[in-house]
Amino acid sequence: MNKLIIAVALMMTVMIYGCGGNSPATTATLTSIAVTPATPSIAVTSSQQLKATGTYSDSSTLDLTASVTWTSTNTSVGTVNTTGLATGVATGASTIKATLGTVVGTSSLTVTPPPGTVIEHAVPTASSNPAAITAGPDGNLWFTEYAGNKIGKITPAGVVTEYAIPTASSNPDGITAGPDGNLWFTEQNGNKIGKITPAGVITEYAVPTASSGPTAITAGPDGNIWFTETRGNKIGKITPAGVVTEYVAGIAANGPYGITTGPDGNLWFTEAAGDTIGKITPAGVVTEYAVPTALSAAWAITAGPDGNLWFTEAVGNKIGKITPAGVVTEYTVPTASSGPVNITAGPDGNLWFTELFGNKIGKITPAGVVTEYAVPTASSNPGAITAGPDGNLWFTEYAGNKIGVIVP
Repeated sequence: MNKLIIAVALMMTVMIYGCGGNSPATTATLTSIAVTPATPSIAVTSSQQLKATGTYSDSSTLDLTASVTWTSTNTSVGTVNTTGLATGVATGASTIKATLGTVVGTSSLTVTPPPGTVIEHAVPTASSNPAAITAGPDGNLWFTEYAGNKIGKITPAGVVTEYAIPTASSNPDGITAGPDGNLWFTEQNGNKIGKITPAGVITEYAVPTASSGPTAITAGPDGNIWFTETRGNKIGKITPAGVVTEYVAGIAANGPYGITTGPDGNLWFTEAAGDTIGKITPAGVVTEYAVPTALSAAWAITAGPDGNLWFTEAVGNKIGKITPAGVVTEYTVPTASSGPVNITAGPDGNLWFTELFGNKIGKITPAGVVTEYAVPTASSNPGAITAGPDGNLWFTEYAGNKIGVIVP
């Protein structure tokens, strides 16, 4: 008799806990359902597997993914099948529900545009010719209006604010975020370096060399701001306090144009008229390297994710790569005579560039594979490009008078 009682007890134990030590006892009741991930974000046509985990009154948990009923509150944005696989249909948001009996768990699904999608925002001032663009310290994008003589600010939501530059017809060109929490920009015709606070207060500093044509600008590794003087054939440095130093020794008369800080702690610049890439140390020592393609018009330059410098060849129709040791490799842009003019490192580990005449945005991998995306507005002349705080790439449309966004 005792053996029979023991056998029955063991059988009941197996029946109750047979699904594993983490399963609830038959007397426990379901109290909540957690859906993970809780805030998934997927692109249109892509999918994300969701999981439903139930918590019971005895604190035990159980995977309920295959047991719950899955529903979406907005199927025009995102759908979910019976196994919990959510799929993006259109941009927007939807709540995904996992229901078992009277207990419901939810997940907030966001659907983003597919890679390569371009969104455009108009600049309020007509024919302003937006030129350069950079990410600001305030989570917004800041850009120059070359003909409009203004500095523009655009939020990730596309709201634009404009600030007039005190000097008339100054032709603001390059812009960069400074080490002091402000934005610094060049005034090509005004022959000044400007500073604008996130609140919109502008201060201007004169460049010593007359008619030097300050063009591109970047934050340096030394806590200063560095810029090119295309007409003056110099590299300039300005401290956050406004003290300017100019360097000319070792620079050939080739019109320095683009400039960026390299991974080696030096400044790297292009010489548009000389098929040359230059390097200048924070102490002002210059070294120059030849670009293989003649009459290439090396234009803009940026630091890549691979520890090299990448640059555009506006006339050569190529993207160039130069190692810190000075070894150059070139990659042809598929669209003929596209006029690649600006380049930046993207959040996806690739380089992104603009095609001024091809009216496209290009992407090049560190291995040199190029993909191109058309800009919706015809003949918009995409100019500068930068990575935004929202994970997208933002660019200017010089002739289209717009600010564009492309999803990587």
